[in-house]
Amino acid sequence: MIEVHHLKESRSRRITWLLEELGQPYTVITYDRDPATRLAPPELKAITPLGKAPVIRDNGRVLFESGAIIDYLVRHYGAGRLAPPVDSEDYDRYVQFLQYAEGSAMLPVMLKLYVGRLKEAGAPLQPRIESEIDNHIGFINDELGKRDYIAGDEFSAADVQLSFVVQLALQFYGKDKWPNVTAYVERLESRPAYKKALAEHGA
Repeated sequence: MIEVHHLKESRSRRITWLLEELGQPYTVITYDRDPATRLAPPELKAITPLGKAPVIRDNGRVLFESGAIIDYLVRHYGAGRLAPPVDSEDYDRYVQFLQYAEGSAMLPVMLKLYVGRLKEAGAPLQPRIESEIDNHIGFINDELGKRDYIAGDEFSAADVQLSFVVQLALQFYGKDKWPNVTAYVERLESRPAYKKALAEHGA
């Protein structure tokens, strides 16, 4: 059975959600953040030297990095679900957004999170961070004006991967700034598999 190492309040919630979407049995080992530093506990380093989550163990393999885990799970357990056909144009969009979520889009959102903790010391960086967030979340908002899901008309694992970025953006800026993103997040969070993963394993 797939073993998921899940850090609370982290990107690893995407993996439990994806497994619920796939209907694939799994077990979860949950880790709490340090209340003072907000960092992952040292116990995670017993699974991967990086000490980061998510991590899965399956059939003797240990995999880390959200995009790699999502790709692995869809290829091994998807049976044609949650990814467009490989020979379709939507597949190219799917791969693009699977990479984009943790690459270009995540960086300014995480910078806002961490630099905001510096208060006045981080002020010189804020205009550039705000500009990049407007650039990326604005782009996503425009894309979602053309279709309900990021890779096409159907929900896919790329939506699972992108969810963390857009949820954080709405936490920072509220629901009015990017209406298409807000509607998208509401669609994602209304899915039964998302609700089940959240209820059973937390954010």
